[in-house]
Amino acid sequence: MKRQNLWETYSEAQVAELEDVNRKYRECLDAGKTERECVRLTIEMAEKAGYKNLRELMVDGTKIAAGDKVYMDYMERAVVLFQMGTEPLEAGMNILGAHIDSPRIDIKQNPLYEQDGFAYLDTHYYGGIKKYQWVAMPLALHGVAVKKDGTKIDVTIGEKEEDPVLVITDLLPHLGREQREKTSEKFIEGEKLDLLIGNKPVKGEEKEAAKAYILKLLKETYNIEEEDFLSAELEIVPAGKARDCGLDSSMIMAYGQDDRVCAFTSLFAMLKEKTVSRTSCCILVDKEEIGSVGGGGATSKFFENAVAELLAATAEYSDLKLRRTLANSKMLSSDVSAAYDPLYAEVYEKKNSAFLAQGLVFNKYTGSGGKGGSNDANPEYVAQLRKVMDDNNVNFQTAELGKVDAGGGGTIAYLMAVYTMEVIDSGVAVLSMHAPWEVTSKADVYEAVRGYEAFLKAEFK
Repeated sequence: MKRQNLWETYSEAQVAELEDVNRKYRECLDAGKTERECVRLTIEMAEKAGYKNLRELMVDGTKIAAGDKVYMDYMERAVVLFQMGTEPLEAGMNILGAHIDSPRIDIKQNPLYEQDGFAYLDTHYYGGIKKYQWVAMPLALHGVAVKKDGTKIDVTIGEKEEDPVLVITDLLPHLGREQREKTSEKFIEGEKLDLLIGNKPVKGEEKEAAKAYILKLLKETYNIEEEDFLSAELEIVPAGKARDCGLDSSMIMAYGQDDRVCAFTSLFAMLKEKTVSRTSCCILVDKEEIGSVGGGGATSKFFENAVAELLAATAEYSDLKLRRTLANSKMLSSDVSAAYDPLYAEVYEKKNSAFLAQGLVFNKYTGSGGKGGSNDANPEYVAQLRKVMDDNNVNFQTAELGKVDAGGGGTIAYLMAVYTMEVIDSGVAVLSMHAPWEVTSKADVYEAVRGYEAFLKAEFK
């Protein structure tokens, strides 16, 4: 297959449009560094685009008709948007599905302690990280603490210019001989990933004076007491904004692009003004990085329940109509793909790899060790998507995740395929995936929005 760097093909008008899309994308990355922030941002943007809260319409008994736009969220952890088409729901939907969680480090429930004059927060890492990448770099704390009376306190420390940043310390190389002899997995142990948050004591305090000073600050600034950590959800992420990358500014470097590059491009496509015959849908879920578990993950009934409520608001509900709606749907499981990296060429099979700046990526199958855990899309569906992309002049490529025996990965595709809907993985190529800072091509972000929009408007038969 012919490969071409898309920057060679764009007109000045397209480059201007591309830059506008990527400016908006960077802003979303900065505003949505956690799942809760992503859901809040999604709802804010959706309501500005005319979407109504489905839960509120259910209470009012409002009926939904063609052209209506609605959303439903789950505990600020997942959200689904629908734009009603002119065809009955039973004819199926065109669905974009992405996850909004990313590898990070979480704060434990009983985290605050002092050791030799230093105050720390104890942690537990989340998802597949290389632990050594998270030390000796500026970190920020995002999340929410919920008090016993139900009051929610939002916490963000380390993002503003005037904010202090936090850090996980590393051992100096002069004393690190034994450390260097360890494997990368053991180089930094999980229990060593504790967050250094203070060293200033409360004057006159004889015991745990540094911890006492932190508790004083938390009380004065956020009205948070030590016991409130029990009902808190606090996440450690890299501090700083998404940035243009490369001397040519052709790329974006940012935290959490797996999978928010697919989540936000899916959202952009969903919110574009359009008329659709098949109902269009965008679902953004949590917990993919740890197995899609929990109420906001793809293994839950959240999505199915939302579709059931949608059916009830459009016509007389029945279990058979729900099953038909799901079975007749088409889905792009919008998840990232590993971009070919010439510096590590030995783990890639070049002709079946995704390349930066060569368009939206389709992965017919993912999985590992003989396609284990893969969805493996039907060729009839792949052929339909080829036509949709070509008819809309969307640049795309196909790929696998590295050499056959080198590794692999999973997505939410197989979890949605249980409804017997057609599903394929489709997303953006990423360099340094799962690192604190990941790299994508602006051209691929642009093509993802165009491809997702073309898919949502497609009239599958």
